Amino acid sequence: MHTTYLENLAESLRSALGDKLIDIQVRYGELTINIRAEDIFAASEMLRDDPTLAFDTLIDLCGIDYSTYGDDLSKKNNLKNRRFAVIYHLLSVDRNHRLRIRVLTENNEYPVVDSITDIWPVANWFEREAFDLYGIVFTGHPDLRRILTDYGFIGNPFRKDFPITGHVEMRYDSEQKRVIYQPVTIEPREITPLVIREENYGDCES
Repeated sequence: MHTTYLENLAESLRSALGDKLIDIQVRYGELTINIRAEDIFAASEMLRDDPTLAFDTLIDLCGIDYSTYGDDLSKKNNLKNRRFAVIYHLLSVDRNHRLRIRVLTENNEYPVVDSITDIWPVANWFEREAFDLYGIVFTGHPDLRRILTDYGFIGNPFRKDFPITGHVEMRYDSEQKRVIYQPVTIEPREITPLVIREENYGDCES
């Protein structure tokens, strides 16, 4: 029953999206489609307005950094050396079905995707979060500013090349009577030290 439902939904997606649909994947009982970055706005309109699909609700939007996925996973997911992606989760309240969309950005150095705030206004803060944490730029966004990091913050914390300790730290300076920024003073340390046991350690047999 569930398989037939997914097959019917997949067929409706193919019919509605046409050449804007790169491929469809079914894994763990969930449907994922891949859309080109330049097609996401038009495809989103179709997904919302087509009466057989009626995806009226954007549940979530997030960024992904695939830089450490490795060759096997990259090939499995058809990433083609693309580093960044935007993931959308949609819901049709009327038809009670769900969909995941993956959009791979074309440029690994400057990832850009069209904003969908005009289609689902709730995307506003989601896109700001992906911009802040991953550096993904959403063209056409009405107010693309950082939303979680501090004013003047440099870098994107969820990129896998961003140091865990960050680049700067802040503290209150009693002489200047204000908060100041300075280079990080945390020294690298090994949380779990490497322990080399002697041969036959813990062996109960004599």
